[in-house]
Amino acid sequence: MKELSLNILDIAENSVKAGASLTRLLLDEADTALTLTVADDGCGMDGETVRRVTDPFYTTRTTRSVGLGLPLLKLEAEMTGGSMTVESRDASNFPDDHGTTVTAVFRTDHIDCPPLGDVIATVTTLIQGHPDTDFLFRHTRQGKDAVELDTRELRQVLEDVPLDSYEVLQWIEGFLTEAYE
Repeated sequence: MKELSLNILDIAENSVKAGASLTRLLLDEADTALTLTVADDGCGMDGETVRRVTDPFYTTRTTRSVGLGLPLLKLEAEMTGGSMTVESRDASNFPDDHGTTVTAVFRTDHIDCPPLGDVIATVTTLIQGHPDTDFLFRHTRQGKDAVELDTRELRQVLEDVPLDSYEVLQWIEGFLTEAYE
C-alpha cells in the first residue's frame, strides 16, 4: 500500500470483523523508528493461522484466494530494515484474554519508508463505519505532544449521541487536525 494509514485501516477492519469491541491504533516515533501497533480484543487466531497469516496465498476469506494486507505490511517494514510481528490468542483457548496484536517497525531514515498518510481520515472512517466499536488512537511523536483520541471517553461525554453523526465526525476530524498542528 502506498501509505501506512491504509495499512492501519486494513488491519483495523480485520479487527472489527474478528468481533473486537476495542481496537488500539498506536503510532510511536522515536529517533529513526516508527512503530505501528494495532491491537484488538477480537476472537484471535490459532497458532497455525498466525504462522500462515503473512503468506500472501493464505486467507480466511471465502471471496478470494489471496490476502495481501499483512504480507505487504511485513514487506514494507522489512524493506526499511524493520520488522513485523503478529501475536494472537484465540478465544477458544483463552476465553478471558484473547485478541491479536500486529506490530510493524519502520526505519524512517530509509528511502523505502512509506509515508504515514492521512491518519485523521483513517480514524474518522473507522469510527464512521463502525460507530459501535471502540477505538483508541495514540500517536506519540518525538519532541511533540502526543495525539490521542479514545471513543470510550467520547461516549461518556456524548451519552446518547451516536459517534457516526455528522456533527461528531466533524468534531473528531477538527480535534485531530488541531492536535497535529
